Amino acid sequence: MSLHSPAISPTSADMSAEARVASYDWRSLAGELDNYGCAVLPNLLSPDECRGIAMLYPDEGHFRRHIHMARHGFGKGEYRYFKYPLPGLLGGLRTALYPHLAGVANQWNARMGIDERYPAAHPSFLEQCHNAGQTRPTPLLLQYVPGDFNCLHQDLYGDLAFPIQVAILLSEPGEDFTGGEFVLTEQRPRMQSRVEVVPLRRGDAVAFAVHNRPVQGSKGNYRVNLRHGVSRIRTGMRHTVGIIFHDAR
Repeated sequence: MSLHSPAISPTSADMSAEARVASYDWRSLAGELDNYGCAVLPNLLSPDECRGIAMLYPDEGHFRRHIHMARHGFGKGEYRYFKYPLPGLLGGLRTALYPHLAGVANQWNARMGIDERYPAAHPSFLEQCHNAGQTRPTPLLLQYVPGDFNCLHQDLYGDLAFPIQVAILLSEPGEDFTGGEFVLTEQRPRMQSRVEVVPLRRGDAVAFAVHNRPVQGSKGNYRVNLRHGVSRIRTGMRHTVGIIFHDAR
């Protein structure tokens, strides 16, 4: 199984991904993640790149598993997990995004009193996953048609789970589909859940907390629990690619 390695010269896709990811104001994005549990990266992918990734969906050669959500009680719709090697641009983005998010994740763990720290480079984190028996790639491509939705959930696939993930909308709201809003809910102790609806256009990415994040209270930091989902598709077809940074068992 071929993975990115520091000893391997970066491909053009890696370099393109690294350059575009580095162009964002990560201090501001980290602040958004701290304050709201999510942050939007506008125009991470071009319209042509979005179409190219969405067009992979019917080709089973790119994927290791096909999930029909209703069979598992996940909602209604379907998705496919990519197999290794990942398509070049997605693999490059996964590698390029990780270091920026690892810094946030490590600060969160420190504030929540969690001992685990994440290495600075993604290949090192994948090595930890594989040593723990988590060897299956988790990036996925989702497809929704009218009536489909994704129940609120958390993407945790093993003992090692990176606490932030990224979803990129590949379809244009109002043109390709209607409905289908990305939703994040946050449950704070002794409070009712807070809902965050994240407006996205085609090519926009959202980075968001998978499970817990810290919130500063009057007596120090405490943990809040987060779940994410997608509201009902009303018309058309919606494609999204999800970049999850840990591998699965």
